[in-house]
Amino acid sequence: MSKTIKLKKGYDIKLVGEAQQQVVAASMPKTFAIKPQEFRHTKFKVVVEVGTEVKAGSPLMYDKAHPDLQITSPVSGEVVEVRRGDKRVLEAIVILADGKTEYVDFGATNPNQLSAEDIKAKLLASGAWAFLRQRPYNVLANPDELPKSVFISGFDTAPLAPSVDFAIAGEAAAFQAGIDAIKKMTGVNIHLNLHSSKSKSEVLTQAKNVTINKIEGQHPAGNVGVQIHHLDAIKKGERVWHIHPCDVVIIGRLFLTGKLDMARVIAATGSEFEKPQYYKTIVGAQLSSVVNGNLKPGKVRIITGNVLTGTQSSADGFLGFYDQQITAIPEGDDLEFLGWLVPSYPRPDISKSFLSGWFKNRTYKANTNMHGEERAFVVTGQYEEVLPMDILPTFLLKSIIYKDIEEMEELGIYEIAEEDMALCEFVCTSKIPVQKIIREGLDLMYQEEQ
Repeated sequence: MSKTIKLKKGYDIKLVGEAQQQVVAASMPKTFAIKPQEFRHTKFKVVVEVGTEVKAGSPLMYDKAHPDLQITSPVSGEVVEVRRGDKRVLEAIVILADGKTEYVDFGATNPNQLSAEDIKAKLLASGAWAFLRQRPYNVLANPDELPKSVFISGFDTAPLAPSVDFAIAGEAAAFQAGIDAIKKMTGVNIHLNLHSSKSKSEVLTQAKNVTINKIEGQHPAGNVGVQIHHLDAIKKGERVWHIHPCDVVIIGRLFLTGKLDMARVIAATGSEFEKPQYYKTIVGAQLSSVVNGNLKPGKVRIITGNVLTGTQSSADGFLGFYDQQITAIPEGDDLEFLGWLVPSYPRPDISKSFLSGWFKNRTYKANTNMHGEERAFVVTGQYEEVLPMDILPTFLLKSIIYKDIEEMEELGIYEIAEEDMALCEFVCTSKIPVQKIIREGLDLMYQEEQ
């Protein structure tokens, strides 16, 4: 049964540089990369070496715990580097694209005419399974377990987030095929959550085999963690899967065409792009295809993802497996003398201490300056103002710091991932690295469970 959820807590960070709704085909980059560290707690065995010729959909590595679960190439070409870091940790598999994009043929089939096991086998063999993630822990979905439900957030409330409606426009057939495949494979309820007023796309609103819920509120209302909390909260031992709508489309294409076509529409956002707009590119593409010639002069930080949860990168970096946007903002490496005491430049601020806290609808050109350093961890009530979840965030963080497993469970560690408490880090007077602490807590709980 569909529900309508109205969230009163949260905060929208409004920045300059929203992408104009026009799609430009990004130039085909020379190199692509898959970064294994994006798939947490998964140990891979590499099956290619430098010089190996691959097609889009060819296996690059597999999960040692589940050998059927493969990560495959997004393009055709030649493996030119298997990059390793300290202690030979696998960092990236780099592919030199041939520009032709030849595909492995997995066979076009209607998912409604396949068994659950056949669908599962196809997703695992093609590498499309990697788009399915599970809570708790925000890791790859376990092929040996079924979830109690599946969540798809049809909107994103993060700063400068791309419009999901726009990104999947014209993909109704592929989106429905992806939904049908997931439904047939799992047999559980699929929650498709839409913004109560902003979600207009018929691709989403007319979808079948899903329960459509309406969510209203500020960021982080678009986060699946917040939606799961209010619609199907996770208890110890339970699993919930989630997937982005653009990745549902990729799964749908796999069944409609038999090809793993990892093309997606992403948004180049932020004040330092000359032309913030949408680009059609491919998972793992080198960022130079989007940022070169499109950045303003000066010191710029390039982020794959949004400013709250994204990863710092460079033009030589690569689009992440789950990234839907690239952000460019000024590098805040300048010091402000008595910046805490004298009036400063306008910037996003939930507090009323600065004038900017009084203007809710204004957009700001923000940089990366933290405006202070880490201080004593005190109880201020700031976290509770922006976290629309029925948990005690301050006490949860403290229980993680002193590693009290039972207390972490009681305070809701299974309910969250880093992104759900990113706003707490933004508003924190003490400059506590909230997301880092949450990840450490989730990693500890994962290890305890194994």
